[in-house]
Amino acid sequence: MLSAYLSGADLTDSFDVRDDVDRLGVASAGSPLRISEDAIPYLLSTADLFTILLSSVGAGSSYQFLTGHGLPNLLPYCAIGILAGLLYVLRMGGRGHYSFLDAMSPRLGTGEIISCWCVTALLLVLLAFLLKIGPDYSRGAFVVFCFLAPMSLFVARYLSKIILREAVSRRAVGRRHAVVVGMPNEIASLRSQRLLARFWAGEVKSFTLSDADPSVSASADAAVMTSTIDFVRRHDCREILLALPWTDTTRLEFVRNHIRVLPVAAQLLPDVSVRSLASNRSSECVRSLAINVQSAPLSEAQRFVKRIIDIVLALLALVFFSPIMAVTAIAIKMDSPGPVIFRQDRKGFNGRRFTIFKFRTMTVQENGAAVAQATRDDPRVTEIGRILRSTSFDELPQLFNVLMGTMSMVGPRPHALAHDVQFESMLRDYAVRQNVKPGITGWAQCNGARGATPSIDKIAERVRLDLWYVNNWSLRLDIQILAKTFVEVIKQRNAY
Repeated sequence: MLSAYLSGADLTDSFDVRDDVDRLGVASAGSPLRISEDAIPYLLSTADLFTILLSSVGAGSSYQFLTGHGLPNLLPYCAIGILAGLLYVLRMGGRGHYSFLDAMSPRLGTGEIISCWCVTALLLVLLAFLLKIGPDYSRGAFVVFCFLAPMSLFVARYLSKIILREAVSRRAVGRRHAVVVGMPNEIASLRSQRLLARFWAGEVKSFTLSDADPSVSASADAAVMTSTIDFVRRHDCREILLALPWTDTTRLEFVRNHIRVLPVAAQLLPDVSVRSLASNRSSECVRSLAINVQSAPLSEAQRFVKRIIDIVLALLALVFFSPIMAVTAIAIKMDSPGPVIFRQDRKGFNGRRFTIFKFRTMTVQENGAAVAQATRDDPRVTEIGRILRSTSFDELPQLFNVLMGTMSMVGPRPHALAHDVQFESMLRDYAVRQNVKPGITGWAQCNGARGATPSIDKIAERVRLDLWYVNNWSLRLDIQILAKTFVEVIKQRNAY
C-alpha cells in the first residue's frame, strides 16, 4: 500500500485479479519480480538471525586468534549464535518490530534493539549457567559477542531500511489489497480528489451501499456486505476502507457488525465535511484523521512468531509421540474395519475450508450435511476409540495439520461444517472465531468447555471463551493454554 502513496499513483475502480502465483508476490511471466509485503517480516527476521550468527562466529574467531590460541572449534559459536538469534527474533517479532510499517519508519529503533538484545544476552548467561557450557565457550569471546552483535544489528537495520525504501520506490515490493465500502458520493469524492493514495491504499475495488434510508435499503445493503466479505476472503485482502458520512451512525454500526467476521483491519476515512476542514493541511494530517474501527487480531509479525512456534512444537511432538501413534494405528486397524485416519471438512482461518485429521474412533465417518455429535456411552465409538477419546490421543494426527499451516497448536477448536451452519444461525458472533487459525487445543477446552454442545448455553459459553482468546492473544497466553491442556487431559472432563 505504501508504494501507492510514495508514487502518487492514480487508483482506478478496478481490482486487478491476478493469478495465485502473482498474488503471493511472484509476478507472472513478462513482468518484473515483486516481493509480497507479507514476506518483509520473514526477510527482516532472517537477516537478523544471520547477523547474530555471523557476529557470534566472528567474535569467537577474532578473540581466539588475537589471544594467540589459533582458530577455535566453531561449532559452539555457531550453536550460541543460532540460539541467540532465535531468542532475539522471537522477542522482536512478538513486539511487532518486523512489521512492514515499522520497517519503513525512518526511526532506526535503537532503544528496541538494545532492549531486546540485553534480554537475549541475559537469557544466554542463564542458559550457560544452567547447562554449564563455560569450558566449551570462551567468556572473553562472549563479551566481544555481546558488544559486536548489537552494533551489527544497527548496521543491518539501517541497510535494510535503505534497501526497502529503494524497493518500494521501484515497486519491487507488492502492495496489499484493499477494498472500499461506502456511499456513492463519498467514494466519488475520494476518487475525484485522488485521495485514496494518501491513505496508502493499493489496488482497490469499491462496494457501494444504497443512498436510500437504512431501514428501506437494509436487505440490499446486506447483499452488498455479503459480496464484500466473499471478495475479501477470495482475494486475501488485508484492509477495508470505509467511505461513510461520520454522522450516519446507523449505517456505520451496520457495516461494522458485518465486517467483524473478517480478520482484517478497517479504517473509517474522513468524510467530505471533515476533509473540508483539513483542506489546507498536509497529506500526513489528512491521513491521521482516519479512524481505526477494527484491527486484525494478530499482526504480521505476531502471526510469524506464532507460526514458527507451531512448527517447532509440532515437530517435537511428532518425534515424542511417534511410537504411540504407530501403536495406535495398529490397534485401530485390528479393532474394527475402516481407515486408521478419520478425515472431515472444517472451516479454518477466515472461513477457508480444510481437511482435519484424527485417529478414527467411531464406526461411522460422517462428513456431510448432517453430523451427529458424540454422546456419553455412544454405541458408535469403538473400544479403542473410547481410550483414545478419553486421553485425547485421537487428536495427535492434527500435528500434521499444524505443519501444513491449516491449524495452530492453540486456537478455537474447529467444528464440522454442519455444526457451523447450525451455530452461526444461533449466535451472531460465532464466525468471529475464524479470525485466527483453529487449534488442537484452545482457551475454551482448557477451561472445561469441550465435548458435545447439546444446548445453546453450552455453545454460547464456548464461543464466549473463544472470542476472549481472539481478543486477548499473546505468546504467554498460548503457553498458559498448553500447560493447562495437560491438566485437562489428566482430568478427562467431558472426554467421551
